[in-house]
Parts: sequence; structure tokens; C-alpha cells
Amino acid sequence: MSIFAPVAVPELRPAGTEPDSRPRVSPAVRVARRLGRGAAQVAVVAIGLWWLVPALGLAVASLRSPADNSDTGWWTVLGAPTRLTLRNYQDLVADGRIVHALWNTVLISAPSTALVVAIAAAAAYPLAWLEFRGRHAVTLVLAGLIAVPVQMAIIPDAQLFRLLGLSGTIPAVVAFHVAFGLPFAIFLLRNFYVAIPSDLIEAARMDGGSEFAIFRRIVLPLGGPALASLAVFQFVWVWNDLIVALVFARSDHAPITAVLQEQMRSFPSNIDVIAPGALVSMAVPLLVFFLFQRFFLQSMLAGSVR
Repeated sequence: MSIFAPVAVPELRPAGTEPDSRPRVSPAVRVARRLGRGAAQVAVVAIGLWWLVPALGLAVASLRSPADNSDTGWWTVLGAPTRLTLRNYQDLVADGRIVHALWNTVLISAPSTALVVAIAAAAAYPLAWLEFRGRHAVTLVLAGLIAVPVQMAIIPDAQLFRLLGLSGTIPAVVAFHVAFGLPFAIFLLRNFYVAIPSDLIEAARMDGGSEFAIFRRIVLPLGGPALASLAVFQFVWVWNDLIVALVFARSDHAPITAVLQEQMRSFPSNIDVIAPGALVSMAVPLLVFFLFQRFFLQSMLAGSVR
């Protein structure tokens, strides 16, 4: 009599012979899915083209003579493309006020962006990695200040700039943009800094690195994507701003948005100035965006291997 009990050996199947338990999809369902995907793509393209129609009309109007713009619509250029001309852009370059307004816009946008990024980058580090009393309260205050609309700060700041003798000048516009952009910038960078692995910060401290060295050698390189995104956002917001420029800048310090807004008072007769001026004003933020997009990708790839 055998002392070993019989053991059931499971049936083994060769690899690749396991029956497929997934439900079969009928050809009609496959065709419907493909048609639905294609219809969605066509709808997205159609919406994008429809959204670009005003920009296309503005571009065509900037290449037409004032007489053609006043007589016919911009879409008539499809039947007479030879009537397009660059004369409006030549007149725009020769217009001293437009060129001066563009220069004022650069003088406002560049320091407003640089100051916000520099101050926010330094201020966000202690809120993220230094322990001190009231740190969380400061973070909550910054989050609350983001919700404050621009209109609420205009009157108090206008009175303050008048007392300081800065009313109507470019420094007043820059100061307003810096003060109003810092809460969001600090809050954004603080949240990005917190996501940095704490092991890197603690290892640097154990090696004797100072807080400034940690900030300069670890936090700033890893924070490149956030800094690039913040710079693009701040620059585009300041460049396209109108209400702050109308309140705080005199006519000789007005940016391009304020000058074009003045031309809108007689829109039909000034379309040859408004159209090319608006396109030039739009081209600069687009150029900055594409330039910073390249730096954004480089910073993100550099931070991923550290």
C-alpha cells in the first residue's frame, strides 16, 4: 500500500494558447469608433480655424490700403490678392508715436517681468524649506491676495504714487505690476519648490551647504520650468495690459495698448494704423513664448536627470 496520496497535476498549456477572454468587437462598432475619432478631429480643426478668422481678417486688413478697407470687406482679397501692400507697415515704422509706444511697452514689460521672477524666486524658498513662525499664515495671505481684482488696488495705488511723485510715469506702472504680480508668483514657485525631493535639501545641509548655496545650486536649476512659465505668464500679462496703463501712464509714457485704444475712437479711418499696430503688438508675446518654450524644455530635461 502506497503511503503517498495522489496529487492532481494541473494541465499545462503552451505559451500563447490561452483563450482570449476579451469580448469581440463587431466591424460596425469599429467603423463607428473610427468615424467618431475622425469627426472629433475634424471638429477640433474646424473650431481652431474659426477661432483664427478674426486674426486672419486683421492680418489681411493690415495689408490693404485705407481706401480698400473702407470700401469692401477683407474677404474680398481672395479675388484680388495683388492689391495687398506693405505700405501700412512702412507708415507704422515711420510713425514716431507708435515706435515710442512700443519702446515704452518694452521699458514696462522687461523690468516688471525680471523683478517679479527674481523676487518671487527668492521669497518662495523660505516659505517652502525654512521653518519659522507664521510661515503657513503668510502662505494663506498670499493665496488670498491672488483673488484681489486689479480694480480694487488702482485707487489706493494712485494716491500713493501721487504722494511719491511717481504718478503718470513708467516706474509707477512697473511698481504696480510688480506688486500685483508677486502674490501669484510667490505662491506658484513655493508650490513647485515643495515638490523638490527633501533628500536633496537635507543632503546638501549635511554637507555644510548654506541656504543661499542650496538655493542657487539645487533649487534654482530644478525650478527652471516654473521660472520659465512664470516669466512667460508675467510678460504676456504686462505686455497686453490696458487698464493699468490708462490709469498710471501719461500720454508720453503710454504703452502700445493705450495708444491703439486711442486710435479706436475713429476706427473706420484709422484701420491702417490699428491693424498693423495690433499685429506687431501680438507678435512680440508670441515670439517670447516660443523662445521661452525652448528654455522650458531644456530646464525640464536638465532637472529630470539631477
